[in-house]
Amino acid sequence: MPTLDFKGKQFVYSHHLGVPFRELQVVPDKSLPAEGQKPSLDNNLIIHGDNLEALKALLPTHAGKVDCIFIDPPYNTGNEGWCYNDNVRSPLMKEWLKKSANPVDKEDLERHDKWLCMMWPRINLLHELLTENGSLWLTLDDNEVHHARKILDEVFGEDSCVGQLAWQKRTSRENRAPLSPSIDHLLLYTKGLPDTWKLKRNLIPAEVTDENETPGATGTIPFSAQGYRKNQVYKITTPTGLELDPPKGRCWGATEPEFKRLLAEDRIYWPKNGNGRPRVKPEEGEHKGLVPNTLWLSKEVGDTEGSKKHLMEIFADQDELSIHAPKPVDLIERIIDISTTNNSVILDSFAGSGTTAHAVLSANKKDNGNRRFILVECEEYADTLTAERVRRVINGYPFKGTQREELYRKNITWSTFEKKHQKVMEQITSIENLQGHEYEAIKKQIKDGVLTVTGERKVEEQAPGLGGSFTYCTLGEPIDIESLLIGNDMPSFEALARYVFYTATGQSLEKMGKPAADGFIGETDLFRVHLFYQPDKDWLRTNDAALNAERVAAIEKGNKGGKRAIVFAVAKFMSQKELTARRIEFCQLPYAVHRILGD
Repeated sequence: MPTLDFKGKQFVYSHHLGVPFRELQVVPDKSLPAEGQKPSLDNNLIIHGDNLEALKALLPTHAGKVDCIFIDPPYNTGNEGWCYNDNVRSPLMKEWLKKSANPVDKEDLERHDKWLCMMWPRINLLHELLTENGSLWLTLDDNEVHHARKILDEVFGEDSCVGQLAWQKRTSRENRAPLSPSIDHLLLYTKGLPDTWKLKRNLIPAEVTDENETPGATGTIPFSAQGYRKNQVYKITTPTGLELDPPKGRCWGATEPEFKRLLAEDRIYWPKNGNGRPRVKPEEGEHKGLVPNTLWLSKEVGDTEGSKKHLMEIFADQDELSIHAPKPVDLIERIIDISTTNNSVILDSFAGSGTTAHAVLSANKKDNGNRRFILVECEEYADTLTAERVRRVINGYPFKGTQREELYRKNITWSTFEKKHQKVMEQITSIENLQGHEYEAIKKQIKDGVLTVTGERKVEEQAPGLGGSFTYCTLGEPIDIESLLIGNDMPSFEALARYVFYTATGQSLEKMGKPAADGFIGETDLFRVHLFYQPDKDWLRTNDAALNAERVAAIEKGNKGGKRAIVFAVAKFMSQKELTARRIEFCQLPYAVHRILGD
């Protein structure tokens, strides 16, 4: 496979492995827990800190558990003022960064190299956090999208690229540019293979078309396929007696016996009053909808102009915000609709204004879901903008004006509207009867071939909130195993437990209770892991901190399945030969724990 070479790659190639683990520290006064609850790391998270170190801090708890990642990294246009300052240990890297321009601007001839050095370790950690069939969605413009595809190909594998989508980010024309930039790119990769991801992803809601407006036909799919297959070319007779061939350049969607089976099961729908080509009804319980396409129009998922207005509406008490072009809520909500269930974990490590959290809360509100978000923001506005937006969206925010909510959309021409006038009006009347009481006005409009029905309500003081909660975190000092006996910056029991468990097994630790008598903290298919530790240097220097015969007996008693036990403690009073005979591997704190896997 072709690979991409760039300045500094040899120094950052394994940099993510050397990034220290840091403890996530809860900041209660900046958190918004559910009523009657305390802030918890099991809640939605907003993390203020360097996103590389934050991703490393998430590994012990979330490795292999994130279903969907959306990131909107710096586009590297030369006007963003971002800095590359990762603490790469190489003296050559440090000398390079010392001599080069920072922040990165258009005059920096090595800005593409710096961007790639910044992205490489972050993509590696994001890959570790994804579930086996999880997906990563990444927005960029033309400056770096070609480079991003190459590093994603290297980290995820070329075969893991699902596609490159185009999002219409603006509808106005930029006359100062050589070409008016109308789209951003949206790269989509999965940790598995596209065909596997396809089985897990959701369809988008089907629009009602002229061919499937009959009740019960919504979501039907054409009974035809591209190409020519001899056994799928035959004549089909409609209920009205017409004999039909497949569409030109296509064949039927299955063989004739399969078609007859579908017909016998009443799974064939005949449009145009029985004169149209057959369509297949989904089976009971199948998702009804459309396969997502690669062009996402602004009228479907919003644009940057509308999203900035929405953000200013939320922050109506402020004259200006530092965010230039936030992503629309509808854009990220579509990503969530396609790639998650209502219990998924969604991560955004370039959180900006917090649109991803807003989209998750909106999706939960619509289907009563329990999706969780994790946001990471390194800038100082993590509290005043990112978290503050989420607070306002959860609780509601001061607003005076008219709020609009789209209730119905249909692609339609004026001639079609005249022909289907009665049916369309019945649908609009039904919407007015069912939802009219929620709004002060229901507006109808046909523009650019699209009929929209919008509910409008006047808000005098407070826009309603979506509900929800979150925990605000910062990054603590690195978990330095060598400092345990000295007593400097000692991690909590839970933080060290998660650290040693992940380091020993490569998996994140599930919820754990209070320290057990046998030191048990968690298990995998192969190991049971134990830790004897207190964040107290005096206790660590006593015999109480050692692995002794009594504790070995307790470990054996709890090991019903005969798995190998890995025990972390500062000392032991039994020989390793005797412990090995009892299927116990001792790993001494404060020394390196990697050796238990033979590293």
